[in-house]
Order: sequence, then structure tokens, then C-alpha cells
Amino acid sequence: MQPLFVGSEIYRGSSYGGLHPLRVPRVSTVMDLARALGWLPPDQFRTSPRAKPAALTLWHDAAYVAALEEAEHLTRAGHPLPPDWRDRFGLGTLSNPAFPEMFRRPATGAGGIMWAAEMLAYRPAGVIHVPGSGTHHGLRERAAGFCYLNDVVLGLKALQGAGLRRLAYVDIDAHHSDGVEIAFAGQPDVLMISVHEEGRWPFTGGLAETAGGNAFNLPVPRGFNDTEMEAVLDRLVLPRVAAHAPEAIVLHCGADSLREDPLSRLELSNRAYLAVVAALRPLAPRLIVTGGGGYNPWSVGRLWTAIWGLLSDQPMPDQLPPAAEAVLRGLSWNGGSRPLPAAELYTTLLDDPRPGPLRPVLLDRLAKLEAR
Repeated sequence: MQPLFVGSEIYRGSSYGGLHPLRVPRVSTVMDLARALGWLPPDQFRTSPRAKPAALTLWHDAAYVAALEEAEHLTRAGHPLPPDWRDRFGLGTLSNPAFPEMFRRPATGAGGIMWAAEMLAYRPAGVIHVPGSGTHHGLRERAAGFCYLNDVVLGLKALQGAGLRRLAYVDIDAHHSDGVEIAFAGQPDVLMISVHEEGRWPFTGGLAETAGGNAFNLPVPRGFNDTEMEAVLDRLVLPRVAAHAPEAIVLHCGADSLREDPLSRLELSNRAYLAVVAALRPLAPRLIVTGGGGYNPWSVGRLWTAIWGLLSDQPMPDQLPPAAEAVLRGLSWNGGSRPLPAAELYTTLLDDPRPGPLRPVLLDRLAKLEAR
């Protein structure tokens, strides 16, 4: 099966609103940039289905799903949410505000990865990029951390429901994948690896946290660079995934570990992400690559487009053609006073490498995980 890209126009017309970090365009930028590069022919693009409420109860509590759907109806009608839903369901908070697509947008992300899981499960091999999925903080009965649903959990459970057993989940978002870990704790057939910034929300995923034995958590220090990611890949990610011999890999490529991201203090280039994608691709016959975090529209759009280019075997340009450059020049922060990006974020797709020291604190943590 040729590589497939799953997207939707719902991401173009919806926003968490105001000054929320997810007011910026992301998936729509990837779609536009990939098309401007000639990388997204109709036969490789699929419009994401929207998961129905019953499908979401594969993991989520039915009362919460019903509340989320009703919250969208109330918001679209101009009515406030019931005041107890803030504490009971995590809805209407600063992190998870009420907005007109607050059910349809996350249900589209869930539908995309569940479709991808079912598509791959019944084929011997394949690769699917679902940049609109990756909401790894959602909990069974409430919203959390910008995530109204946990589409990653739903995708993994869809793979299990289709008969695949040995699965690997690798997460290189700047934030720990707490919701996924809760869902699959103590399930040895599901290997979970999370590489995330130490001391950052949700303040979980410590080095000693194993989720019953099947999770490897690596909190990394500020300034985490390409050299250090290469060491993490070689000493933790690849050996553990290869030993697990998964039937499918889900790789979470939240873009907030990039240097330009405003919500983390890591220093990766998008080349470091591409190295992870390329190294994991041969380790399982089936691969799903998701989006996730990422709050700088230029760096997110470039990264996720480059990932699609890698997955679909496209030649990476040294300089973007005018139509692709125009897509990036048309972006904005959609509010706030953050500075515009450096010139190369308009004109190139790939970052320069961002090497750095291989610090003893990281080497010590890797050694402890290797000893498990």
C-alpha cells in the first residue's frame, strides 16, 4: 500500500480561540505546503472521518463523550456550559476552552487514527501520516492539556481490536504521554517509550515510572539537542523497539521539542525528528505517524510536511519553490506579540543540524534505562 496522508478541512476553520496556543494554523498548513510542493496527489490523500460517539467509548466514558458533544451544541447556540462541568469533565477551562468545534475537531482526529489503524491492520504493511491526531493527554472521563479526547489510545485500541497484539508507541513530544500510559499500564504487549522535557507539565513520566513494567520514560534536560537525540535513539528507542518486534508502531511527533516552540525549552531541529522516523520505519511492517503538540505555526508546518515527504519518498528541496514559500509567508500567530520567525523558516523546509554536548546527566539516565 502506498503511503497515505489523512487530513481534514476542519482544522482550517477552527481554533481554540483568543490567545490559546492552539489558535495557530497547523494541519491546514501541512496540507497547503505539501500540495504546493506537489507531494499530495489525490490518490494519497484521505479525508479523515469523524468518529461517532459510540466509537469513542472504546476507551472514553460514555457520560463524558455525551457531555463533550452537548458542550459543542451549547457553545454553538451561545449558551454557557453547566458550571460543574469544569470540575467534573475539565471542559470550559483555560487549557480546554469551549469553542464551536470542540467535539467535531477532536472526533475528527480520533476518526483519522482509528481509520488508519483499521486500514493497516488488515494489510501486511503500510505507512499512514495523521498529523491531526496526537492528543495524548486526554483522560477516560475528562479533558486535559488541550486534549478533549485521547485519539492515540483509541488508535492503539483499534489496532488491538483488529487483531494486532504486539504494538510499540514512541512519543517524542516535549510533554509526557500521561494519558496513553494510564490506558496501557501493565500490558506487556504494548511497549511505551516517552522522551520529554523534565519539569514540564503534566509533571509525570519520571525515570523510575514504569507503568507496570511496559513503559520507558526519559525526562531530558533543557537544551536537549540533536546529538543527544541521536544517543537516545541508538541506546534506548531502537534497541527496545527492535527487541519488542512490534506488528505496528505508532510514532507521536509532537513538534514542541523544536527550538522555535514557545512552550518548551528544547533545542531539536526537524532533522532530528526525521532521523527518528527513518530509523523506526523498518522495525515494523505498519507505521502510523501522528502530530501532537507544537505551537509555532512555521516550525510545525515545516516539520510535519517534511515527515510526509520522508514517508512518501520525496526529494527534499534546499530552497522552497515560490508557491511553498508563499504558504509560510501567509502564516501568523493569530494574535499576541510574538516576533516573526527567522528568514530561513520561510524559505527552507529542513533546519540546519543542531548538534551540542552529550551531557552526563542524560548519559546517566540512559544507562539506568539500559539496565532495566
